[in-house]
This record gives sequence, structure tokens and C-alpha cells, in this order.
Amino acid sequence: MIVVVGCAAAFALGLYAILTRRDLIGILVGAELMLGAANVQLVSFALLGGADPAVASAFALIILVTAAAEAAIGLALVVTAYRASRRSQIDEFAEVTG
Repeated sequence: MIVVVGCAAAFALGLYAILTRRDLIGILVGAELMLGAANVQLVSFALLGGADPAVASAFALIILVTAAAEAAIGLALVVTAYRASRRSQIDEFAEVTG
């Protein structure tokens, strides 16, 4: 039960970081925190007997690979955007979207 509350708190903290941070690195950290919390919740659910451990491990590996790819691609995009415009705040990129 304590794992469920801890994972929910970590996921909520990651969501809060995504919704409130203005810098791009903070948003990436929030997304990583959310993926990590989901991964821990999935593995703990499997260990408590709620799912097949092999299937849960496969899904956990998929989440882990997705998180690593998201971090690598996201960080590459942040570095490229910073080099091009010398800006790191998300609201300063209005000319990119509009």
C-alpha cells in the first residue's frame, strides 16, 4: 500500500513539474519522474501478485527504453534550440510555434 502512495506522489510531483516549470530541462525532468513512477508502480504491482511478473518486466523494460529515448531526444532538442536562439524558457519560443 505504501508503494502505491509513493508512486502516486512521485507521479503527481512530475505532473506538477511539467505544468509549472518554464525551463525546458525542468519539463524533461518532470516527464522522467512520471515515467519512473509508472515503472516502479508496474513492477510493485507484479510483485504483489496482481500481474504476471514476466509480462510486467517486459512492460517495465519498454517504459525504461522509452524514458531513455525521450531523455536523449529531448535533451538534443533543448541543446539545439538553445544554440539557435540562446533561450531556455518555454514561453520564449513563440516564433517557433506561430
